[in-house]
Amino acid sequence: MELDKAIEALLFYKAEPIKKAVLMKTLEVGEGELVAALEVLKERLQGGATTLITTEEDVSLVVGPQFDDLVESIRKDEMKRGIGRAGAETLAIVMYRGPIGRVEIDRIRGVNSSYILRNLEMRGLVERRVGKRQNEFVITTELLRHLGIREKTEMPDYAKVLDALEAFENSAFPNDESLRQTAEK
Repeated sequence: MELDKAIEALLFYKAEPIKKAVLMKTLEVGEGELVAALEVLKERLQGGATTLITTEEDVSLVVGPQFDDLVESIRKDEMKRGIGRAGAETLAIVMYRGPIGRVEIDRIRGVNSSYILRNLEMRGLVERRVGKRQNEFVITTELLRHLGIREKTEMPDYAKVLDALEAFENSAFPNDESLRQTAEK
């Protein structure tokens, strides 16, 4: 397996920045190998639709700047539409269970939620924060203001919905300790 392509696959799958340390651990490579592979990937992507962004700690795969106008027009069009059933479902999970990572959201919903979460972020309904193990999603103060509440515990049937979510998770994923730990937050 070519290291640069493995990195590209992971970045595409995650659809969010990944820590260099996580990449080194996941791919079982040293810092020198990672840096070399990132250079190969950056070169290979040059002139294409995507580009590689690196900071001291993170690596991210993003749409190239030559497509800014196209992406912006699509973003504006998406913002005109409602969030839909999948968006409402994902937003409810973040509202009642946040902070929560994308992996947990995906597990609860049974599908990849990257696109939906990006859409909710663009609308200012959720935001991504650095968590203990991964990026986590939380509702925004703007959403609380729009709902006319000061904190999420004021949401309708807050305790009842939390209990129902926990019961669902325990029955659907009885041996998944990570979900139970998230539920206990």
